[in-house]
Amino acid sequence: MIKVHHLEQSRSTRVLWLLEEIGVEYQRIDYQRDPQTRLAPHSMREVHPLGKAPIVEDNGLLLVESAAILEYLLDQYAPDQLRPAKGSPEYYVYQQWMHFVEGSAMLPVLLKLFLGEMEDQSAPVFGYAQKEFELDFGYINSTLQSSSYLAGEDFTAADIMMVNTLLFAKNLSMLENYPAIQAYIQRISERQAFQTALSFG
Repeated sequence: MIKVHHLEQSRSTRVLWLLEEIGVEYQRIDYQRDPQTRLAPHSMREVHPLGKAPIVEDNGLLLVESAAILEYLLDQYAPDQLRPAKGSPEYYVYQQWMHFVEGSAMLPVLLKLFLGEMEDQSAPVFGYAQKEFELDFGYINSTLQSSSYLAGEDFTAADIMMVNTLLFAKNLSMLENYPAIQAYIQRISERQAFQTALSFG
């Protein structure tokens, strides 16, 4: 059986959500963050050297990185679900979004998290962070103005990847000027699999 090592309030929610969407049975192993540092417990390093979520065990494989895990799970358990046909033009658009989430969109959100409360914001990194945020989130917003989901009119695993990051940004009050993103989050939040995954913390 698939084992998902799930850390509260982490990217491992993506894995749980996908598994709920495709209806595959799994075992969830829960970990709590340190109340002071908010870091993952040391016990996660006993499972994988990186010690951070998500970690998935299946058929002798030990995998990290949520995008890679989602692709593996679809390949193994739902090859015809939650993504366009491999080799089609739509598939490469889907792949673009799978990589865009962590490669582009997450960076300005993390910079906001770690730098946002500093009093002196004159350093060049603040201007860079704002420029990247406006560029990336403007692109997401404009895409969602013309299509229901990131890769077109069908919900895919790229949406599962993205919503985690958008919720992070929403909690930092970063989405006020992006109505299409807000409507997208509201629409996706009505999915039962999303609600189930989020209920695990």
